[in-house]
Amino acid sequence: MVAGLINANPIVYEKKERRGRSVPSTADGDEYSVEPIDQLEVFDHIRDIKDPEHPFCLEELKVVTEDAVEVDDKHSHVRVTFTPTVEHCSMATVIGLCIRVKLLRSLPSRYK
Repeated sequence: MVAGLINANPIVYEKKERRGRSVPSTADGDEYSVEPIDQLEVFDHIRDIKDPEHPFCLEELKVVTEDAVEVDDKHSHVRVTFTPTVEHCSMATVIGLCIRVKLLRSLPSRYK
């Protein structure tokens, strides 16, 4: 039985202010055109996911950062590298699955 939290006192960072994104206008007015997805949009989807062990979000614990998000819009591929608060984090798999499910539900189905 686990006696307590693995990282009982994590460092909590200040959340960054949300930045507005410019929405590209479609010149031909085609409502079915594919809109590009960028790094900031992906980060906005995952930044507020709560850590399984703490009342803080992944951004506040610097488990996810904007710089750790890679988007290859041409090939419809997104990669998120996350860093647990401790090297031997038993919740790393749960955090990874939370990120994956959030992106599967939030991004167009063409993304992997």
